[in-house]
Amino acid sequence: MPPKPTLIFVPGAWYPVDTWDKVTAFLEAKDYKCVRVALPSSTTSDPSTSFLDDVTAVRTAILAETTQGTDVVVVVHSYGGLPGHSASKGLTQSKTPPPAADKSGHVLGFAMLASGFTMTGMSFLGGFGGKPPPSWEADTESGFAVIVAEPRDMFFHDLPEAEGAYWVERLGRQSLKALAEGGEHAYAGWMDAPVWYLQTAEDRALPLQAQRMFVQMARNAGGDVTVREVESGHSPMLSRAGETAEFVEEAVVDFLGR
Repeated sequence: MPPKPTLIFVPGAWYPVDTWDKVTAFLEAKDYKCVRVALPSSTTSDPSTSFLDDVTAVRTAILAETTQGTDVVVVVHSYGGLPGHSASKGLTQSKTPPPAADKSGHVLGFAMLASGFTMTGMSFLGGFGGKPPPSWEADTESGFAVIVAEPRDMFFHDLPEAEGAYWVERLGRQSLKALAEGGEHAYAGWMDAPVWYLQTAEDRALPLQAQRMFVQMARNAGGDVTVREVESGHSPMLSRAGETAEFVEEAVVDFLGR
């Protein structure tokens, strides 16, 4: 079997990077190198942080591996799909064999959890018609996207009470600018590489019906999308960590076999 790729983990909006810890523990025990990317827009508490800052953070993590000749798989959750896809521009494996002198690694594919498919040239809010969904509002005075739904119910309802409360406290302040602007930096990288998509059947933030619609739209556009489903809420990396790790590994094996 080819060498194992490095796994790049990208969290969603508001989420701290350590929400990936349970999953990476499973995978690191199987000798995968796991790199978790903290998105500036949700970790710096700076309303001027942009979508480009998020894309740059992910791309920097990818290039740190590919420039050393190591292939990567990008694992994204929720909003993380947007910077994750966009950061891969020009770094996927071309259908044309590279020159013999090119020893760079490539993005082999994407493993997506309860996420959307980036449209080239469109910001995150652009996908919602320019208006936030009912679960959060754009606070233009503070410059942050503010959750107005009950966050534990929306994100962590299938976790034990204490654990759910812990993660609610760990949610960051999300830059509104990163969600509302920056469409010129958005790129549909999922069109350039295969995708495995984990649908979350009990999701209260991104309902299963919407996820299925996104997948069908991606397939209709020519995307290569393999679907799996898990009985979890919006955070399967926490509530179904073992199953999520198995999903990621299954995706990696598929990508390596192509």
